[in-house]
Amino acid sequence: MNKLILIGFSLSVIAIFDSYALKPSDCEVCFAVVEKFASGLTSDEKKNPKVIEDKFRTFCKTSKGKDHRFCYYLGGLEESATGILSEMAKPLSWSSPVDKVCEKLKKKDNQICDLRYEKSIDVKTVDLKKLKVRDLKKILSDWEENCEDCIEKGDFIRRIEVLKPKYVREDL
Repeated sequence: MNKLILIGFSLSVIAIFDSYALKPSDCEVCFAVVEKFASGLTSDEKKNPKVIEDKFRTFCKTSKGKDHRFCYYLGGLEESATGILSEMAKPLSWSSPVDKVCEKLKKKDNQICDLRYEKSIDVKTVDLKKLKVRDLKKILSDWEENCEDCIEKGDFIRRIEVLKPKYVREDL
């Protein structure tokens, strides 16, 4: 009977600690960027924290959007105000898993896990007339297009409809 209580208690403690582990949905930009970056490193590069830091700075030069903001928070950009890059480089050099790296970064700077990717709009299925002008502008921005003469919502919709064949592929 005592063994069952002890086993039950142990499983409860494990479940509680497991629920506190950082999940990819809690810190999605960190998980995505660190995984993408780490997968591009060779096994020799992963052993040296200084090399990891240099490679991350190079990686950050081509980053955009939320990835760029993440680089800024870590200190991977020249204009970064702070630098906690070593907090990512050292655990990566020890082959720590991504969740542990992001957990460590979150402890240093909580706003790292506040970053979220914007949900993309499926232009094939969405009714453009029901979207806000802000969302229509975002579609054009995602396509790296602009609409100089667009003033009203209808202008943006017409521009998107014109560009749709170029950016939206119809599956056969």
